[in-house]
Amino acid sequence: MAIKFQYNKTALNNLQKQLKMRQSALPTLQNKESALRLEVRKAKDKSERLILELDQAQKKYDHLASLWNEFEPGLIAIKDVDLRTVKVAGVKCPELGEISYEIRPFNTFAKPAWYLDGVSILKELTRLGIESEVYMEKRRILDFQRKKTTQKVNLYEKVQIPGYQEAILKIKRYMEDEENLSKASSKIVKERHAAEEEMEEMSHD
Repeated sequence: MAIKFQYNKTALNNLQKQLKMRQSALPTLQNKESALRLEVRKAKDKSERLILELDQAQKKYDHLASLWNEFEPGLIAIKDVDLRTVKVAGVKCPELGEISYEIRPFNTFAKPAWYLDGVSILKELTRLGIESEVYMEKRRILDFQRKKTTQKVNLYEKVQIPGYQEAILKIKRYMEDEENLSKASSKIVKERHAAEEEMEEMSHD
């Protein structure tokens, strides 16, 4: 990384401050990345498990397929879905709360006996479907944040920290060279001055 800097003490102090800030932030970012990676895997597993459960539940009720023709359309409807926001590894994610259903009144004596079971089955299937969708969204959000964190970790670890270290080294070398040069020229000046004084004394003699 090409860092613009000047060869002076102010620039050196500024670069050292920037380096220290990134070095202290890096472990926190690495921990966040690990935590997000784990949470992405958990959300993926849960989502896949719910989809499998939904599939198994649908197969379980396959034998009732002919009965659904007798089921009254619009008897049960979803009135409201309570979606909460929770923080997972510092990231806001959706979480499913209660699902409110609207069930139209029906005469239990006039309707087939399995109607009540039908309502329970539909509640179970819709909950599994909605919950799997919520976990898919949760996984998407977490994975997006995980990628962003990974990018920042790589930027600090592979680009900025080495870049600042290199720039600091260059300034330090330059300042050392300048100091050595200054000392050397000062020594030459002193020696020349001493030699001139000696020559002057000899000429007076």
